[in-house]
Amino acid sequence: MSNNDIYREYKKTQVNTANQGKLILMLYDGAIKFINRAIELIPQRKASNIEEIHNNIVKAQNIIYELTSSLNMEVGEISQKLFSIYMYINSKLTLANVNKDEKPLKEVKRYLIELRGAWEEASKNVSSNVKEVKKGGVNIAT
Repeated sequence: MSNNDIYREYKKTQVNTANQGKLILMLYDGAIKFINRAIELIPQRKASNIEEIHNNIVKAQNIIYELTSSLNMEVGEISQKLFSIYMYINSKLTLANVNKDEKPLKEVKRYLIELRGAWEEASKNVSSNVKEVKKGGVNIAT
């Protein structure tokens, strides 16, 4: 088994065993990684980089589509706001891809880092609340 196969298996196991909060963080990490790669390649503007820039931006867009499709629009206002943010991010990614411009990519990256931080904090709060319930138990007799 090659190193690439081992890495793919490791990533597959990581995804299959992650909770929902961890999966969302992994999606944000992936989008940020692809955007960073595109930002890194844009200043060079070599013909050979154009396809790689495009592919990295498209991968980031695919992640945004995944995040968008995972929203539960019946939950309320937060899903509606996230939907609007994701649509804005997608429009900026499209603009960056068409123009091979790093400015919209840097803007999107800032938003994604901020959103990731919020999800990470929310995930920690949920985890600590679950641990408290398990540790202390719930008295339903009263």
